[in-house]
Amino acid sequence: MELDDARAGKQPRDRRIAKLMRGGKAAQREAQLMVSEKILAAANAGTSLMAGASADKIVAQYRKKVAANAKRLSRKQTRRKRKSR
Repeated sequence: MELDDARAGKQPRDRRIAKLMRGGKAAQREAQLMVSEKILAAANAGTSLMAGASADKIVAQYRKKVAANAKRLSRKQTRRKRKSR
């Protein structure tokens, strides 16, 4: 893995860890999303591998997901107002 690839993967991970450390419902949702993403990514990688995809193609799939997570996690978080009853 190249150094740039390692740095690119570290940024979303650090943001995600910070979000998890804050706790609360947002952290719980993030943890559930993280686990489901990991399972889905592994299944997709396995399917691609069995279909004959190259390692480069599989890594590209992961990079695309990492980029999407980096974008999502870097957005400013706004609190939703609760509806009053």
